[in-house]
Amino acid sequence: MFLVDSHCHVDFLDYKTVHCDVSDLVDKAQIKNVKLILAVCTTLSGFYTMMSMIGHCDNILLSCGVHPLHIDNRYDFNELWYLAKRKNVVAIGETGLDYHANQEDKSQQQIVFREHIRVGRAFHKPIIVHTRNAREDTLAILREEKAYECGSVLHCFNEDLAMARSALDYGFYISFSGIVTFKNAESLREIARFIPLDRLLLESDSPYLTPEPYRGMENQPAYVRNIAEYIATLKGISLIDLATVTTKNFSRLFHVKI
Repeated sequence: MFLVDSHCHVDFLDYKTVHCDVSDLVDKAQIKNVKLILAVCTTLSGFYTMMSMIGHCDNILLSCGVHPLHIDNRYDFNELWYLAKRKNVVAIGETGLDYHANQEDKSQQQIVFREHIRVGRAFHKPIIVHTRNAREDTLAILREEKAYECGSVLHCFNEDLAMARSALDYGFYISFSGIVTFKNAESLREIARFIPLDRLLLESDSPYLTPEPYRGMENQPAYVRNIAEYIATLKGISLIDLATVTTKNFSRLFHVKI
């Protein structure tokens, strides 16, 4: 069985008390059949840190981008274009809009989001989208910038069914994190049941949003196994079948041979 963690912040995990190093993190994931990890960038400076931590690990792929809550940090669009060319970068992001934490820089968030999509289209690399309290603007920008030409995933999906339907209409993917296992997440579970298998991805979003039964602990890629088991039950299919289809989806979206 082969599972993929399509969204992990490798550079944010605890390597002092939980993991010895990145290799230890990968080994723990492998034991749970999570055999590939996409390490997702939130700042351009952080990309270099993450790359140096990972080294030449064949089990980890990279994204590059600027998270909407980090656009006040120093960044350069020229540097984004430069990094996006790298062969080991398979995705652009995470990028998007977050009006929950900060509504004062909406226009700047939108500018940065649009530039990420243009980079993705130029290099035919998919966009990893973060959206919170910004449904209409997120969908409008994805549509206006023709993100469907390079592909996109709405990561850590926690929006409503209407947004899920719109994303599917544009050919985008939906990724579920540990939130789907939370006791108060019945509406999200209904959406998980609705999403077609061929548009579904799995993610840890480590070190955040730890799934049951590990709530209260730091999240890690190994726990994607628990999310997969939970969603397989929701969908009424076997764990192996869910692993097979979500791995194929990842391969298709990110142009990765598995």
